[in-house]
Amino acid sequence: MRRHDVSITRDDWGIAHVDGRTDADAVFGAIYAQAEDDFPRVEANLLTALGRRAEAEGDDFLWQDLRQRLWIDPKALQRDYAASPAWLRKLMDAWAEGLNRYIAKNPHDRPKVLTRFEPWMALSFTEGSIGGDIEKAALQPLAAFYGGEASPLALAMETVRDNEPRGSNGIAIAPKLTADGHALLLINPHTSLFFRSELEMKSEEGLHAYGASTWGQFFIYQGFNEKLGWMHTTSGADNVDEFAETASRRNGKWFYKRGNALKPFAIKPITLRYRKADGSMAERTFTTYASEHGPIVRGDLRDKSPNWIALSLMHKPVAALSQSWLRTKARDRAEFLRAGDHQANSSNNTVYADGKGNIALLMPQFAPRRDARVDYRLPVDGSNPAADWRGTYRVAERPDVVNPKSGWVYNANDAPWRAAGEGTLDPAHWPVTFDQVGANPRGDHALEMLTSAKGLDLESLRALAYDPHMPLFEDLIPGLPLLAPDHTLSGPVALLRGWDRRWSAGSEAMSLANYWGDELESDVRTTLPRTGNVFDAMRATTGAQRLAALSRAVARMRADFGGWQVPWSEVNRYQRTSSAIVQPFADDKPSQPVVFSSARWGSLASFGTKQYPGTKRWYGTSGNSFVAVVEFGPRVRAIAVSSGGASGRESSPHFNDQATLYATGRMRPVYFYPEDIKGHVERTYSP
Repeated sequence: MRRHDVSITRDDWGIAHVDGRTDADAVFGAIYAQAEDDFPRVEANLLTALGRRAEAEGDDFLWQDLRQRLWIDPKALQRDYAASPAWLRKLMDAWAEGLNRYIAKNPHDRPKVLTRFEPWMALSFTEGSIGGDIEKAALQPLAAFYGGEASPLALAMETVRDNEPRGSNGIAIAPKLTADGHALLLINPHTSLFFRSELEMKSEEGLHAYGASTWGQFFIYQGFNEKLGWMHTTSGADNVDEFAETASRRNGKWFYKRGNALKPFAIKPITLRYRKADGSMAERTFTTYASEHGPIVRGDLRDKSPNWIALSLMHKPVAALSQSWLRTKARDRAEFLRAGDHQANSSNNTVYADGKGNIALLMPQFAPRRDARVDYRLPVDGSNPAADWRGTYRVAERPDVVNPKSGWVYNANDAPWRAAGEGTLDPAHWPVTFDQVGANPRGDHALEMLTSAKGLDLESLRALAYDPHMPLFEDLIPGLPLLAPDHTLSGPVALLRGWDRRWSAGSEAMSLANYWGDELESDVRTTLPRTGNVFDAMRATTGAQRLAALSRAVARMRADFGGWQVPWSEVNRYQRTSSAIVQPFADDKPSQPVVFSSARWGSLASFGTKQYPGTKRWYGTSGNSFVAVVEFGPRVRAIAVSSGGASGRESSPHFNDQATLYATGRMRPVYFYPEDIKGHVERTYSP
């Protein structure tokens, strides 16, 4: 194993500041530091990405692995690695060497499966968001098609554990609206808690970046460098499509219709290993099918049900990893946009700001060109060549918003039509595939706050990001019927009607509204069309529906707390008592109140909670994770907070040392330059 010239400095929050001579040295040190902080999460993410989770967790995860392996082929990735540019191979080599060095030096931290990391494995995990496009293939129908049934555990893991919107907020402010004339950027991903590692990476080859890196990846996914910053938000654009293939069987072989011709499905056997209950290993081989549109993910092998569904999505591992790395080293807007020329981002919008005062909202660079006459929200006819993708849109054809007159841009996983204020873009002028989800209450809240914003600095932008107003309740509460004083719900209705629709620790109305909103949302989701907008559906409910949901909410609160007048601080809780990736929750274990609410109701800050078996309190597993506010002056300044702490080890003093800051919406200074970290060093070492 080659020697790497790199040092790691841990600050007084336990955050790693990695300084290498070369970029490869910095990658080696960064992934080594990640493994120190939480090797189990590093391995778990890579097992998921490689389609090998069943080797660690058993046959409950065979179908998840099969889904992944429909696209992630180890032999193909090895060929991709060999054909990669030399600079990228050096980074992948250093990544594997860093993980292997950690394993060799820390035999107590035994891998479940991956006892040796190979450089090509980095190509399996190139996009750092919470769920890749591949996960849009549902497990249950995939298992049914390929001869099995997804286990209850697998389905439970696939199902969103609460109705919290998975996404993010990004806001960029131009110099004319800031106190010191410097652009500002809010980085506010909403993910699973503890989803990323916070770190700094430097080299003598021009690398100097800080931010959040998803466990197991070697690039800063959301963050900033000395010149510019970027915040990714899950896009509402539709860049993944389902094609219904008309299948038929001839002489024992399966074909699909293309125009007036029949074409044979591509057949690929996939062999998966899985761990048995006694700890031994077994194998199962699947015969998989694909059309030219992509792998088959559901359908029926019986002749009487001929439609098989192929899933088309972007799969460009080398380009995606290249783009993810190159943007961290970009020195100006032109370089940042050139990184996007790889067209290997299909799922994220990007909010951008830089030291020259530029701000922008950039749509995904991989955006397929399609026939405007076809509705791609549902499976389209795969036999019709007119429905095929026709390349991708060029930069000028995408609805990016660059340096708007308003002096600000935002994105909250919604469309770009009002990214810089109402009327920013006319959706009629753009393909409908750029917006498949509609507006949400966080977008309403962002417009409410930004329209009058001026004189902003780090602290006031932080305060804006934690403003407690929840616009959805402004729409819902007036529709509650007025009741006679002796009605059993007159008290709850009066409490909600007299409330200011703002979260606070002592608010009893906030607790009641959270229960009520949860009941109302669950109600409308039972009949919500696949392409429906849940917030519009909630607004469309009748007074009787809202009152019925309130009745159920009051009954739940009485069962949980003995009454419906309960302070928010008693309901909404943060708890981290275990290093387990899936946290156990219990009311008799230590926890602390979180002041901000679910993003469902329009709060920009997000804490996604639910009740767990045996709990009355609601515990958070998603929402704000790494949050930062950055100022791009002559010297970059930033403040940040991470959920929990830098370490996933229960024994570490940095396992939970940021929890109170996190729960109260406060931040700490970021140590970006050597002079910033002076007096804040715990230790410096070389791995």
